[in-house]
Amino acid sequence: MKELARNARLIPPSGIRRIFNLAVGQKDCIRFTLGEPDFHTAPHIVQAGCRALEGNDNHYTENAGLLELRTAIAWRVKEKKGLTADPATEIMVTNGGMEALYLSLHSILDPGDEVIVGSPLFSNYLGEIISCGGVPVCVELKESRDFVIDPKEVERAITPRTKAILLNSPSNPLGSVTGPDVLEEIAALAVRHDLYVLSDEVYEEFNYDEQVPVVSIATMPGMRERTVVIDSFSKTYAMTGWRVGYAVGPEPIIRLMTHNQEGVISSVSACAQYAAMEALRGPQEFVGDMIRAFRARRDILVDGLKSVPGVTCRRPRGAFYVFANITGTGMSSGEFAVRLLNEAHVAVVPGSAFGPGGEGYIRMSYVVSEDDIREGLRRMAAFTAAI
Repeated sequence: MKELARNARLIPPSGIRRIFNLAVGQKDCIRFTLGEPDFHTAPHIVQAGCRALEGNDNHYTENAGLLELRTAIAWRVKEKKGLTADPATEIMVTNGGMEALYLSLHSILDPGDEVIVGSPLFSNYLGEIISCGGVPVCVELKESRDFVIDPKEVERAITPRTKAILLNSPSNPLGSVTGPDVLEEIAALAVRHDLYVLSDEVYEEFNYDEQVPVVSIATMPGMRERTVVIDSFSKTYAMTGWRVGYAVGPEPIIRLMTHNQEGVISSVSACAQYAAMEALRGPQEFVGDMIRAFRARRDILVDGLKSVPGVTCRRPRGAFYVFANITGTGMSSGEFAVRLLNEAHVAVVPGSAFGPGGEGYIRMSYVVSEDDIREGLRRMAAFTAAI
C-alpha cells in the first residue's frame, strides 16, 4: 500500500487526551485536565436550541452561518473589542474556534510558509499549521516574563518564508494576558514585514486583572486588513458541546474561508446557531457569575500550590489554567503526571504536551469545584512530600 498523507502523519498526538484517557475508569479521580467549564449551558440558551429543533429552523444555513447570528456577532465584537465588521462579508460562523483557525490557516498558507507562534502553546496549533502545509516556528514564552511573548524574539524569528503570527491571549495553557504595549510592538512588526496575524481570543472574558486589559490586536493601526480574530461561544457561555465559533476578518479571507466551508462541514448546525444567537441577546448575568467563580477557584489553587513541596506557580491573569513549575520535584512532567494519576488519583497535563518550553511544568485547569481543588491539592502535597 502507498503511504498515507505525510502532513496527517506529522500531526503530534494530544498529550491532554493521553492523560484524560488514562484517567477513564479511575474511581475517585480529581481531573484538572480538560478546559471545559463545569457550568451548564444557561436554560434560556438551551430552550432556544430546542425551539429551533421543534420548529422549522433545523435545515441547512448559509455556509457563513445565519446572517441574523452574524449581525449579533458584529454587535458583540463592536461592544467588546471595539472592532467594526460587516456581518455580510467579514464574519463567518464555524464549528468551534478550532475550525475558524483551521480555515484561516488553510486560506493564507502555501506549502512551506512559516507561522510564528509562542510556546508553550495549545497543542492543536501545531497540528493545524502542519495540516495546512505550514511550518510552525516556536518562540519561547518564558516564565520570567509571565509567559508573555517577547516582540524582539518574534522579530528574530521572521524569515522570508514567514506568512503569519499566531497569538493567543488570554492564553491556554499559560493563563497569561498580552497587554496593549506588547501587542503594539507585534502590530508594528506585522505591518513592517507584511504579515498576517491570527488572534485567538476565545478566553477574552476571563481576565482577572484589570491592570492588564485584554485588547484585540485587530483594533491597532494597520491591523484590520491583515488580522483574523478567532472567537467562540464554548468558554464564555459554557457551550463546549454546541460547537459554535466564529471568525472576523478582511473580506477576501472570510470569502475564501466561507468557500472552503462547503467542503468541510457545509454549515454549522442550525439549532446550535439559534442557541448562540440567544446567548448573545439574552441575559448575561450568569457569565459574570461564572467568571467570579473561576477567579475564586484560581486563588484557592494558586495559594494552595505554595504548600506543595517541589512546586511553584505564578498567579495567572486570565483564562482558567495554571502552568505550575514542577522542576523542584526532580521528575519530568510526563513522569510526574502519570505517577500523580496512578498514586494519588489526580489528573494533570504534563507541560511537554504543549510544545517547546513546556517541559518542567504541568497544566491544571480550575474548572472543578472548590472542594475538589482543595482535595486535589491535599493529595498533591502528600504525593510530592513522599517522593
